Amino acid sequence: MTNYFKKDYEKGLWSIEILTLIYMLYTFILIGIYWKGLADPMGMVVTRLLMVGAMGVMYALYRWYPCRALRILRVCPPLLGLIAWYPETYDFCSQLPYLDHVFAGIDQTLFGCQPALVFHKVVNSAFWSEAFCMGYYAYYYMMGATLIFYLLCRYPEANKAGFIFLGSFFLFYVIFEFLPVAGPQFYFKAVGEETADTGVFPAVGYYFQTHTEMLTFDVKGVFGQLVLGAQEIGERPTAAFPSSHVGMSTVTMLLAWKAHNKWLFWVMMPLYLFLCCGTVYIMAHYLIDSICGFFVAIVFFGLTSWLYEKLCGRNHEAPTR
Repeated sequence: MTNYFKKDYEKGLWSIEILTLIYMLYTFILIGIYWKGLADPMGMVVTRLLMVGAMGVMYALYRWYPCRALRILRVCPPLLGLIAWYPETYDFCSQLPYLDHVFAGIDQTLFGCQPALVFHKVVNSAFWSEAFCMGYYAYYYMMGATLIFYLLCRYPEANKAGFIFLGSFFLFYVIFEFLPVAGPQFYFKAVGEETADTGVFPAVGYYFQTHTEMLTFDVKGVFGQLVLGAQEIGERPTAAFPSSHVGMSTVTMLLAWKAHNKWLFWVMMPLYLFLCCGTVYIMAHYLIDSICGFFVAIVFFGLTSWLYEKLCGRNHEAPTR
């Protein structure tokens, strides 16, 4: 533990700090393009200024007393920023006509029904409801546990792990900003479950610019209540395809496997499986969203790993001490 507070200056920014600055610049340009259509563009600009300020304060503290503990704390603003950037994907994608009718149609063609409507009705016991909701709710805890493990136990590889993690997250966000898919809980609320059951999927255009009502699943227990409460607070008609819940939890599992400590991977495996099922069970995603989320995650993991080696390489690995 003394190593964490021993003065030891390490040059350069964390990779996640660099990625956050790049993403903020990119979305700042989007704000300018969509300015007139956004509900609060100035607030979005202020959010970015606050993020730059928070990152600057943490960096100044580190320069004042350069030690590993303060360097690790510098990851907090970029990671917390993910909470702010998610609802903005709705602000951006809602400027375009929604494509839910396409993805509902794909599910109908592939599976002969709407799995998001059927799954929670067929598997409706309290045990499975709680299991799927527990997995879904564990999403952030799984990611947090893996990142903390790298920072505390695999510090030399933490910079690369952070690049892969945040880079993959931002790639998902970029897709969401240009591929407006609300998800079944919003779409089926808009068109009606009866219409969806007949296999008719009308286009809704810009409907979700002004409507954010959603279907809710039958709550069976504590985790169901937690998921429902989280959705009521922060869910938006955005980010359905591909599923970032499946995608980022898959990236997290790959990072856990690469950490050369398989207990973390196997402890999280049941939660991961429940999470993947839960995305469809609670009607957050079409089944095709979740399937594609898995495969897209593998591509993003490989791409960000390759980019890190090309752009940063071993020169930016933290020294082993």
